[in-house]
Amino acid sequence: MTDTPYHDVTGRGPVLLLVPGGAGHPMGLGPLTERLARRFTVVTYDPLGLAHGRLGLPVAEQQVADWGDGAHRLLEEVLPPCGTAYAFGTSAGGIAVLDLLARHPQRLAHVVAHEPPCVTLLPDGAGRRRELIDALDGPERPPAEGESATPMGVFLAHVLRPFTAWTPPRSATGRLTVAAGSDSRGQLLHDTARHVAGRLGAAFVEFPGGHLGALDHPDAYAELLGDLFLPDGA
Repeated sequence: MTDTPYHDVTGRGPVLLLVPGGAGHPMGLGPLTERLARRFTVVTYDPLGLAHGRLGLPVAEQQVADWGDGAHRLLEEVLPPCGTAYAFGTSAGGIAVLDLLARHPQRLAHVVAHEPPCVTLLPDGAGRRRELIDALDGPERPPAEGESATPMGVFLAHVLRPFTAWTPPRSATGRLTVAAGSDSRGQLLHDTARHVAGRLGAAFVEFPGGHLGALDHPDAYAELLGDLFLPDGA
């Protein structure tokens, strides 16, 4: 990894760190980024550089702390001394922002973690984790390396297992909101989000759509995030 983590910056206003799900490729998040950029300086973090020419290159087994450390280095570069940022992460990115908040709270004003797959926190967490892995990682896994590599292939090969084994420490503050999609009710990751919020003493909110709601409902997500981060309408 380079000293400067892979990222893109757009917009004006308070800094909002955006951490995609999957293997961290921001594909599909363009409409949400465009709308958020009307109120925020959006810093889109690409932990593995997959959108910056590294898709297809060998990838090591990923660790949550590495993504969190990269996000922290990025904030250190884009924020003024003693400045703070807002952060939104979904799925694996939700886990990354939880780690970032736990270890570097001084750089964060408010964090929203959307459907972080911390499934080991649930009753029978080991069984629920196996259920999730079995549902996602079948025998026809897309390639993770070479010319045919896909971000999903990288996620299944190198992100899914270590990230779903991660457990958030009990160090949240009022600056954390855990979110789940309204269409995810009754599903594993909605249950997980509620459990994470309860464990960490965080607020719980529902966003429209399901696990991919940030892609499917960019206008609503931008409005909801703006209301959560800037409730005074700034």
